[in-house]
Amino acid sequence: MKLFDVYPLFDVNIVKGKGCKVWDDKGQEYLDLYGGHAVISIGHAHPHYIEKVTEQLQKLGFYSNSVINKLQVELAERLGKFCGYDDYQLFLINSGAEANENALKLASFTNGRTRVLSCEKAFHGRTSLAVEVTNNPKIIAPINDNSHVTYLPLNDLPAWEAELAKGDVCAVILECIQGVGGIKLATKEFAQGLAAACKKYGTILICDEIQCGYGRSGKFFAHQGLDIRPDIITVAKGIANGFPMGGVLISPEFKPVYGQLGTTFGGNHLACAAALAVLDVFEEEKLVENANSVGSYLIEQLKELQKTEKHIVDVRGRGLMIGIDLDCPHADVRKPLIYQEHCFTGCAGTNILRLLPPLCLTKQEADEFIEKLKKVLVQERN
Repeated sequence: MKLFDVYPLFDVNIVKGKGCKVWDDKGQEYLDLYGGHAVISIGHAHPHYIEKVTEQLQKLGFYSNSVINKLQVELAERLGKFCGYDDYQLFLINSGAEANENALKLASFTNGRTRVLSCEKAFHGRTSLAVEVTNNPKIIAPINDNSHVTYLPLNDLPAWEAELAKGDVCAVILECIQGVGGIKLATKEFAQGLAAACKKYGTILICDEIQCGYGRSGKFFAHQGLDIRPDIITVAKGIANGFPMGGVLISPEFKPVYGQLGTTFGGNHLACAAALAVLDVFEEEKLVENANSVGSYLIEQLKELQKTEKHIVDVRGRGLMIGIDLDCPHADVRKPLIYQEHCFTGCAGTNILRLLPPLCLTKQEADEFIEKLKKVLVQERN
């Protein structure tokens, strides 16, 4: 049997990682400024993470959600306190797409509506409703295209208010920092106006924090920098540092009903052990604060580089979620970064480099990246 060939791959076989570095099967070291799509939050192969996951695996890896799992209870309590939502409820699943599916389903159960507002260039997953609220026709199959969704420009508050005023919108789903969309940031004025309009018209506000959350923005959640409090928050990626896991944080206004939501693998013992280990490291190493300080430093250095490098058109972001607009295709920079300078970055659109490193990135590693980028840009200029 062959793999179903849907991924365009770089010719690199990564076999080992440590902190913000990874190594291929030939022993070549790479600086990781991508974190496997923002998944690696506490760094590769963190010793505490390895210890806790191994310890749990030696006791029990999985049992079903038909019995008490005290690790789930502990995770809900600790996550609630750490992120400032200790009055919310937690539903655990296995991925970001699942988190958004369940958030939208819960919203529709609550107000009985079926229409959703989503952003232009939004990405919320590749399954059913999650892909329908993703603004990319290339990945929406006919079976998923059910006319539930209206896409609107980010930060155009009057357009959103006009749609909400029709009174038929079930939910608004929003990335406060768009990832796949190119590191586009919601403004505070827009976010607060949108939250107020949702409340006025009985619409559920869902903040998709799958990529921009879990400390990446320099706050635990990106929306906390905008002073809003959504009805539902979805998380995944950094929650368990590479172990498949997702979560839905649900306002106390929602009342759970037996059987309404469900999952086989969600919140299993091993996943909870991984997520608890991540919180341990967040607390011990102050990774949210580190994302804020090192991210600010890296953005500052990139803006300095922009003054002398004509290929850099714009630099934006918050914390360790950074976009670099180029005046050339991102492949012209990204490929030599990988193959010549041995550094991984991400991309968006046709000309944006996307930086999503582990939250333990140091200023020294940020400087290392700047030097690698300089070399590639000089080469591109010549």
